Amino acid sequence: MTAKKTGPGVLAAVAALTLTATACGSTGTDTTEDGLTPVTVGVLPITAVAPLYLGVEQGFFEERGLDVTIETGGGGATTVPRVVSGELDFAFGNVASLIIAREQGLPLTVVANGMTTTGDAATDYSALVVGADSDVTSAADLDGATVAIDNLNNIGDTSVRNSVRVAGGDPADLDFIELAFPDMPGALDNGQVDAAWVVEPFLTIALEQGATEIAGNFVDLHPELSIATYFTSDDLIGSDPDTVDAFTEAMNESLAFASDHPEETAQTLTAYTEIDPALFDQLRWPRFRAEIDRDALETLADLMVTDGIVDADPDLDSLIR
Repeated sequence: MTAKKTGPGVLAAVAALTLTATACGSTGTDTTEDGLTPVTVGVLPITAVAPLYLGVEQGFFEERGLDVTIETGGGGATTVPRVVSGELDFAFGNVASLIIAREQGLPLTVVANGMTTTGDAATDYSALVVGADSDVTSAADLDGATVAIDNLNNIGDTSVRNSVRVAGGDPADLDFIELAFPDMPGALDNGQVDAAWVVEPFLTIALEQGATEIAGNFVDLHPELSIATYFTSDDLIGSDPDTVDAFTEAMNESLAFASDHPEETAQTLTAYTEIDPALFDQLRWPRFRAEIDRDALETLADLMVTDGIVDADPDLDSLIR
């Protein structure tokens, strides 16, 4: 399947939100009774955002004058326009979505890292898997296969195509379909798809159901790849740089704390997921680094150009604050 870029849809969503939404983002409003600046952060309910919840719990944001409200919802297709319109102050999104957004002229900037691959396919929080009854043993064997990803023309299909190439196969005839991550283990189990790109906690669930890992798609792409980051609008950076600085500092401290305290990080999942605590010891985690590896992002950007997802080499200097 050859999928076309979804740029106009994102731009239309931004325009609609800008015209119709009353800005629900909190900056620029009165401070709380405690003198804190309220900010709203949009995230997905996945393990990778645990440092944000942990940082709020540990008081890192409050220490820097921020009162954080966390909203869980969709991925970049919904959070990007909500940040641009001012409905969200910050959001968590994968780096490919943000590269696409900047290419479309949307005023968004990365202000903190979110997560980095472990660099080891056996421990990474993301994998390309096949069902229990599949005879596929390598990404090279996926010629003509139906592969589930969460969003077309994004980091999922880009990294899966790369894994097929790395394994010696040809990704030209892959048939990508969109599925939400929670639906992927079931789709594999009932044969709806031949393979799926799955992240935690749904990776562990799929493996528990008998799925087999055939590639570490992010590790194959680059062992230092920052997979997702926290971003904000250029408007907020221009109008309230102190709040943006405070968020970045608190997020960096949260990432470091999560990295140093894995048990506390895992327990945070009980606050925003329905993961069985019995699975906590089996979950794979990304690395929570504050640094963003530019070489890794350039590798991703080059692949996005190769696959026709973006038209030209992105300006990473303007993407990252």
